Amino acid sequence: MNPKSKNAMCKFVLTFVFAICLATAASAAPAGTPPFSRESIEWCDIWISHADETNLPRVLLIGDSISRDYYPGVEKRLAGKACVGRLSTSAFVSDPVLLQEIKMVLGTYKFDVIHFNNGMHGWQHGEMEYQRAFPNFLKTIRQCAPDAKLIWATTTPLKVSPKLPPDNQTQATDERIVVRNTIALKFIQAKGIPVDDLNALVRGHPEYHSDNVHFNAGGIDLEAAQVAAQIEPLLKK
Repeated sequence: MNPKSKNAMCKFVLTFVFAICLATAASAAPAGTPPFSRESIEWCDIWISHADETNLPRVLLIGDSISRDYYPGVEKRLAGKACVGRLSTSAFVSDPVLLQEIKMVLGTYKFDVIHFNNGMHGWQHGEMEYQRAFPNFLKTIRQCAPDAKLIWATTTPLKVSPKLPPDNQTQATDERIVVRNTIALKFIQAKGIPVDDLNALVRGHPEYHSDNVHFNAGGIDLEAAQVAAQIEPLLKK
C-alpha cells in the first residue's frame, strides 16, 4: 500500500471510530440527562500523516476548520523536521465527544508537541459553561499526553461582528470571542503554557478573510507561518 493510501485509510478508520465515540458518549449519559445541545451539523476530521514512521518528532494540531485550513502550510514548513497531524472538530469544549476524540487520537499516537484551540463553535453555549469545561479539556490533553509540549492558540476574530441584543446570545460575536480568549488564558497561563496569539495576528485585517469566519490564502499562509514558527523551537528541546 502506498503512503497516500495508508494516510487515507488512517483518516477513514479514525473518522469511523469517531462515529462510534459519538454514539458511545450519547448512550453513556445517565437516564434523564438532557441531550447535549449541538449544532445542525457536527463533524470531525482527523488526519495522521506518516503514521507508519517514527524517525521524526510528531506534532498534533487540535482545533476547528481554521486549524484544518492552516494545517497544510504548517506541514509544509515543518517537512523533514516533524510529522504533523490534525484533529479538527466542531465539538464544543464542554461536549463529552470532544474528550472522546482527544483520548482516541492521543491514545493511538505519541505526540511531542500539541498546538491546540477550542472556542469558535458552540455559540448556543454560554461563556460560563466554557469556563466550567475548560479545565477538564486541558486536563484531558495533559493526562493523555503527559510528555508533550503544549501551545495554546487564541481563537481568531470575525471579519464583521454582529450586534446582538443582550437577551440573544446564541451567535458568534467578537465580544464573545474576547471573553472566551480571556477565560482560556487564565487557565493556560496558570499552567505556564506558551500562547500563539493568532487573534492578534489577523485582528483588524478584514482583507485576510474569505468570509466572516474563515480566511483566504493570504490569511491562511500568515497563520501557518506563525504556527510553524511557534512549534519549531520546541522540536529541538
